[in-house]
Amino acid sequence: MRVLVMFDLPVQTSDEQKQYRHFRKYLISCGFMMMQESIYCKLALNQGAAMHIANAVKRNKPKSGLVQILTVTEKQFSKMEIIVGEINSDVVDTDKRVLVL
Repeated sequence: MRVLVMFDLPVQTSDEQKQYRHFRKYLISCGFMMMQESIYCKLALNQGAAMHIANAVKRNKPKSGLVQILTVTEKQFSKMEIIVGEINSDVVDTDKRVLVL
């Protein structure tokens, strides 16, 4: 399973910028990989692990802004199509390089 976190956070004030940086660093430290600028993805072994990941993100969300969590199966994730632009190797589109600890 994959857990996708999509967020749109305000960054007008210095406090909002700090909250944005803190949330982004939290996602990276938890093993999320950036798919797009405000979309991060993490591999989960099963539905229970996905729920645990989602609950941890909810506990660490910023005070303001929009944070959305979507859980999809590997089969659904593999059907994602890149429509515009050229393929970038930095984009997470395979699980071959994912290391599960």
